[in-house]
Amino acid sequence: PTNCITLRQIADMISLVAFNVGFNAPVRAPATQMKVASSEFCYGLPGALPPVGNFDPLNLLEGKSFEQVKTWREAELTHGRVSMLASAGFLVQEKFHPLFTADGGPAIEQIPQLPIFMWFAMTLGIGITEGYRVNVGWTSPKAPDHFFQKLEADYTPGDLGFDPLGLKPDTEEEFIAMQTKELQNGRLAMLAAAGFLAQEAVSGDTWGTYWGLPDL
Repeated sequence: PTNCITLRQIADMISLVAFNVGFNAPVRAPATQMKVASSEFCYGLPGALPPVGNFDPLNLLEGKSFEQVKTWREAELTHGRVSMLASAGFLVQEKFHPLFTADGGPAIEQIPQLPIFMWFAMTLGIGITEGYRVNVGWTSPKAPDHFFQKLEADYTPGDLGFDPLGLKPDTEEEFIAMQTKELQNGRLAMLAAAGFLAQEAVSGDTWGTYWGLPDL
């Protein structure tokens, strides 16, 4: 249909907005200084806990620089945060959806039914958010020794300076502990969100309907 928006068009819009927001007004947010431990697993970044410990079964860290590993950690934190929101959304939106009508069925099937202006609004919101993240932590593509998604040397992955409730700890030890908790919850949420998506794709029902609890 002529009124459909393709995924390629959405990606192009996000890229355009993110580029304009990210590189036209450089602003740096306060960051927590990182200590690099080259002899430790993952350069001493938080997240390695028993019983799993130093988990790298595919040996992806071999030969990787600290800058590359830091980029991966930023990606892990970002996906974990999105997954925590997604997992909560799967649990809540089935019975509480004040912004849209209750069309029923899996969430992935409802997205194409949204009004066209909502696609634009979501694209704009994502673009602005990603543009801010790029603006805070990413190096310019024109910087020396730049590689794809290289982060600033003084940027701590995930520390975007956004803390409206003042929850960020003051000491390094407490900050590392909070980072580890966020990583663990984010990793669990990525598995949970994938489970929700798989269950809906296979069964064709939302989780409440599938388990015989449509009114939960």
